[in-house]
Amino acid sequence: MNAQENAPLLGILGGLGPYASAYFYELITTHTKAEKDQDHINIILSSRASTPDRTDFILGNSDASPLPIMIRDAKALEQFGATAIVIPCNTAHYFIHEVRRAVSVPVPSIITETVNHIQKAGFTKAAVLATTGTLSSGSYQEELTRFGMDYMTPDKEGREILMDIIYNDVKKGHIPSMDKLYRVADPLFAAGCDCAILACTELSLLHRDMLIYASRTGIAPDTRFIDSMTVLAEVSIRLMGHEIM
Repeated sequence: MNAQENAPLLGILGGLGPYASAYFYELITTHTKAEKDQDHINIILSSRASTPDRTDFILGNSDASPLPIMIRDAKALEQFGATAIVIPCNTAHYFIHEVRRAVSVPVPSIITETVNHIQKAGFTKAAVLATTGTLSSGSYQEELTRFGMDYMTPDKEGREILMDIIYNDVKKGHIPSMDKLYRVADPLFAAGCDCAILACTELSLLHRDMLIYASRTGIAPDTRFIDSMTVLAEVSIRLMGHEIM
C-alpha cells in the first residue's frame, strides 16, 4: 500500500443543506495549496439531503430529530476510513456532542473554530447572523462568552430577514444580493459590532458572491463579515496535514 492510500481521509457530514455542502467542498479545494491532483486532500462526502430540518426540531416545530441519521452517517464515514469528520452546518452543532460520542475520530466544531478565529484576528464584539435554531440554542453566545468576547444578535425583524434569506432564497436555489444581509448587519455594526459572523452555511453563499463581485470590480470586500464555513474549510485542510493556499 502506497503513502497516498495511507493518507488522512476527511469525512464531511453534509446535506445540511446541499448547496452549502457543495460550496464547502469547493472551498476546501480552492484553499488547499496544490500543484496537481495528488496534492489535494482525500475527502468522502455524505450529503444526506433528506435529514430532517435542524431548526424545526430545535424550536419544537417538528418531532423528527436529525440526530439518528447524523449518527448513522458519521459512523458510516468512520467505517469507510475517515480520520476526522466535519459538519458544515452551524445549526447542527446542537447535536455535536452526541455525534462525537458515536465515533472515535475527531469532530471539530465549526462554532469553536470560528470564535477562535475572530478572537485571534483581533475582533472584540461580534454580530451573530444565524438561523433562529442556532440563535435559540445559544451555541455561539456560550462560546463567545467562554472566549471572553462581547456579542449581539439580531432583533425580531432581523431574524425574520435572515430566515427568509436562508429558507426562501438560498435553499430554493436563489442567492440574493448582499444588500438584504446588510439590512440585518448594519444596525449591529452601528451598535458597536466590529465583525459579523456568517453563522449559517447558507449565508456563506452570499459571501461567495460578494468575493466574486469584489474580484471582478476591484472593490475591496467587506472584511467585517467572517464566513464560518471558510474557517472550517481551512481548519479541515490543516487537520489533514496540508497547507492553505
